[in-house]
Amino acid sequence: MTIQNMIKRIQNIMRQDAGVDGDAQRIAQLVWMLFLKVYDSKEEFWEFAEDDYESIIPEECRWRNWAIDHKDGEALTGDDLSDFVDTVLFPTLKELEIDELTEKRKAIVKYVFEDANNYMKSGTLLRQVINVLNEVDFTENDERHAFNDIYEKILKDLQSAGSAGEFYTPRPLTEFIVEMVDPQVGETIADYASGTGGFLTSALEHMEDQIKTPEDQDTVQRNLIGVEKKPLPYLLAITNMILHDIDEPNILHDNSLTKNVRDFNDDEKADVIIMNPPYGGTEEKSIQINFPTALQSSETADLFMAMILYRLKKDGRVGIVLPNSFLFGDDRAKLAIKEKLLEEFNLHTIVRMPEGVFSPYTSIETNLLFFDKTGPTKEVWYFEHPLPEGYARYSKTRPLKKQEFDIAKQWWHDREENEHAWKVSIEEIKKRNYNLNIKNPNAEDGEVNQKSALEIIKELQTSQEEVFGIMEALEDELK
Repeated sequence: MTIQNMIKRIQNIMRQDAGVDGDAQRIAQLVWMLFLKVYDSKEEFWEFAEDDYESIIPEECRWRNWAIDHKDGEALTGDDLSDFVDTVLFPTLKELEIDELTEKRKAIVKYVFEDANNYMKSGTLLRQVINVLNEVDFTENDERHAFNDIYEKILKDLQSAGSAGEFYTPRPLTEFIVEMVDPQVGETIADYASGTGGFLTSALEHMEDQIKTPEDQDTVQRNLIGVEKKPLPYLLAITNMILHDIDEPNILHDNSLTKNVRDFNDDEKADVIIMNPPYGGTEEKSIQINFPTALQSSETADLFMAMILYRLKKDGRVGIVLPNSFLFGDDRAKLAIKEKLLEEFNLHTIVRMPEGVFSPYTSIETNLLFFDKTGPTKEVWYFEHPLPEGYARYSKTRPLKKQEFDIAKQWWHDREENEHAWKVSIEEIKKRNYNLNIKNPNAEDGEVNQKSALEIIKELQTSQEEVFGIMEALEDELK
């Protein structure tokens, strides 16, 4: 059974339930069940490895004791299953007793259920969903790593970025940023808007060959840090980290912007910061006052950018995704943030991404900024990511692929100007009043500002494909 088929089967079952309203609730419903199943699989391993292991979950609430259908006619279903989930399972897990001595791997059960809900009204349909989930064995290594495909699939099914601009970051993009920043075992690696943990799991996979001993594994587990404000992606991130053998994930359910940036000590700073902060969101005055007056902004992405300037260690490295508006923005806060960035950090590379990378969530054009804390910027290298031949833009049906970064990787360590790459001195940037939105001077005439008739036709075809895709999704929803 493929992951796509599994998710489609589950979604089709949930669509029949009167209590589940829309994609967001379907995903939230699926995620708490996935967490309990995954956690039960990890507990099987902990029980095998540790003679004295005791679960924090009461026996009747462990997945193995209520969710497995042994085909003997005794499995909970119908009203009995609904009553158990609503009156026993959820109240028990929400009210688990923990304190400062509780192991983190146990305490996370309470954390992830604090904001979880059971939306399904039909116990019969709920049993059907559980039975489909039980077809996946997360104790098997291949199945565990297939969880990446599960959460990517269900997140892609969310057609809207939401009011605060959160959206799924394509895995090829997270892998490219991580490879270029090159995190090492022993370094503190952080994502302060970690979402479902995509950057952190990419960092884990990047360091896989570096991890030689149990001590290395412990070091990585201790030094991998995430912070996520929203409950659903937080739950997904916790589940994802557990499946990557991070038994005690350092993922905080919090807002990274709530602490005064002047108060960060060395222990709260990171060697490597990799992230894609939300765009378009607005922050209240109570958040803005955590920043120096010149850097105060209502724009969420600006504040995240300012915050990481205070949380990067000496010689530390950053790879971050930002919208075009940060590059050309000339309001007071953006100018102050860019001035601080260029005077105190080395902004060595900006990779300019084409339109559609984050389709279908947003058409905003984005950039990958790479900088380190090794001294002021002297020059900025730009690299314009080329679209594959025949593409007018990326889209839902024509997404970004990993191999399309090969040309940038080949250029990265032996930099020369070419049709994709150019450099700009800090003096030129200052003359432009810190406007970093600099077009490719090496592009063929007209390539930047003009489009051929063929390109326009291809764009129209792509838009038509997206419209058809949306119509099909609506048709499935109505069915």
